[in-house]
Amino acid sequence: MPREAARHLYLARHGEASPDGDALTDNGRRQARLLGERLRGVPLSAIHHGPLPRTRETARLVGEQLDGVPLFPSEPAGDYVPYVPARAELPTESADRLLRFVEAQPLSEREHGPALARAAEERFTGPVPGETTRHELVITHNFLIGWLVRAAYDAPPWRWLGINHANAALTVIRYAPGRPPSVLFFNDMAHLPENLRWTGFPPETRA
Repeated sequence: MPREAARHLYLARHGEASPDGDALTDNGRRQARLLGERLRGVPLSAIHHGPLPRTRETARLVGEQLDGVPLFPSEPAGDYVPYVPARAELPTESADRLLRFVEAQPLSEREHGPALARAAEERFTGPVPGETTRHELVITHNFLIGWLVRAAYDAPPWRWLGINHANAALTVIRYAPGRPPSVLFFNDMAHLPENLRWTGFPPETRA
């Protein structure tokens, strides 16, 4: 049987973006640089990022703080709805609110999202071939992080809903051969000063 090694997947949401989502704010650029500083010393082999400007800029700023880690654009790291639930799957008390939220997302993101989510799981999760542990960073969006955390816990597909991630916070999932995935930490903001934490998070759920 081919040998496999562990993968450490580092997930980060892009920095705070302008209202139109096309570029980072000054705070978002500061968040991205601080995230890069946080990752110094991690033996990253690659930084993957979604195609939108806010993820590209975040990846560039993070990469500037590191030593020659290559950047790779990736459509599966983009912004989309990873799974559209049916009403019967959802808790009765929250089904209406959750369905309204999903239906408010752009139609193209709902139609193409599930295939991209499958591609993201195939590309970014699970142990890796060989004998050397791999460390990879994916700079992406809130929905995909929620989807991959849900998958790591083997939760129902609809449960990506309600898993929120702050801008430039860090989540790490370990995939080791013969073991279930381990979420080592989630939505960690230790590298951000207080005034840069919790941006992008629903106001009613901020700590």
